[in-house]
Amino acid sequence: MGALPPRIVDLGNDVFEIDTQMGGYTGITAGYLIRGDRPALIETGTALSAPTVVAALAALGVHANDLATVVVTHIHLDHAGGAGDIARAYPLANVVVHERGARHLADPTRLVASARRVFGSDMDTLFGELLPTEAHRLQVIGHEGEVDLGGGRTLLAFHSPGHASHHLGLIDSVTGDLYTGDAAGIYIPETAEVRPATPPPDFDLELALDSMQRFREMEPQRLLFSHYGPVSDVDSVLEQSAEELHRWVSEVRADRDAGADVDHAVAMLTQRMNERNPSLDAQPEVAHKFEVLSSARANVEGIWRYLERTEEGT
Repeated sequence: MGALPPRIVDLGNDVFEIDTQMGGYTGITAGYLIRGDRPALIETGTALSAPTVVAALAALGVHANDLATVVVTHIHLDHAGGAGDIARAYPLANVVVHERGARHLADPTRLVASARRVFGSDMDTLFGELLPTEAHRLQVIGHEGEVDLGGGRTLLAFHSPGHASHHLGLIDSVTGDLYTGDAAGIYIPETAEVRPATPPPDFDLELALDSMQRFREMEPQRLLFSHYGPVSDVDSVLEQSAEELHRWVSEVRADRDAGADVDHAVAMLTQRMNERNPSLDAQPEVAHKFEVLSSARANVEGIWRYLERTEEGT
């Protein structure tokens, strides 16, 4: 194999980062190939990204009957929207998913309808339609399970809720790489900042913090963010992620308690983000693509719903 095409990065130990080019953006959603005896793709990207991912795998020497496993950290469409397309392109691959998300990959009707209500016409330019995956090809994980990568190498898959109830964290037995999905937020490589990801309907502060604590306890060597890329400063970034999560929830709670509605809370969060992150504000194209991925409104609405649930439970 010669030089790698653009948007594929060799991370060592047969791990490759693939830019799925979600919605035409670069550096916004990554998939990862672990190449070896039983090649595994972690994250499919969107349905519209499937041709990009297939071409990248071919460039890495992985063809239709070679891919053994596809793993999605959770079923949000930027992570698993291409699961049906990828399953069709690689007919021997099992698709690993948490038990809470499995039925939506087998029959995505409700998931797609919900996403279309949220995103409207943007659904067609950002995501496309999630195709069903045959139920017998789903490898369903509950609290914990293993993915065989061959040659004695495994991925430990474990439940990591908080961002979503159907979220899995993954750790590689050989490299110590921990695939975070969205459970540790969104890493912005251009500014080395972490932004929380708190969308409705599942965001839960306590569960999210518990999941990040479990990440720490596993002592990973590196974090591989789906958004976006590898991070070696594990402890510092996880600490920053937890601090930002606390901050956002506290600020939205204070706005709400002061009588703000959701629109005002969104405006206030956006203003505070710009004040605290001048380096991001100075790069409008970077700020825009991450706002497309994880908007202030979606994050505030997720926190708002969490606060309503916690009030109802008191």
